[in-house]
Amino acid sequence: MTTLTLEQAAAQLAELGHPTRLGLYRLLVRAGHGGAPVAELQQQLDVPGSTLSHHLSRLVHVGLVKQVREGRVLRCFAQYDSNPIRMRRAFWCCMAHCGQSRTAASWH
Repeated sequence: MTTLTLEQAAAQLAELGHPTRLGLYRLLVRAGHGGAPVAELQQQLDVPGSTLSHHLSRLVHVGLVKQVREGRVLRCFAQYDSNPIRMRRAFWCCMAHCGQSRTAASWH
């Protein structure tokens, strides 16, 4: 596992603070170790290709996403080990309940 500096962790959290990037990362987490093709992500998020490219590049830059070219397909993978340890529980809790109406008390 990679040890992050405070600055790196802050940069990752800042990038996940945007709804489109959080949704994108959520899709990649749910895709698992097999990742997902960019075209599939674009379809699921319903965003223009240039917008998706922008958001993906921001996530790649901070180490949250890796991209691999497979012929004509660009596949994206969530980088699980780059998440700060102390935020993992809260992050995965958020991923599990994202989109569901819950009060703060029911998350504990």
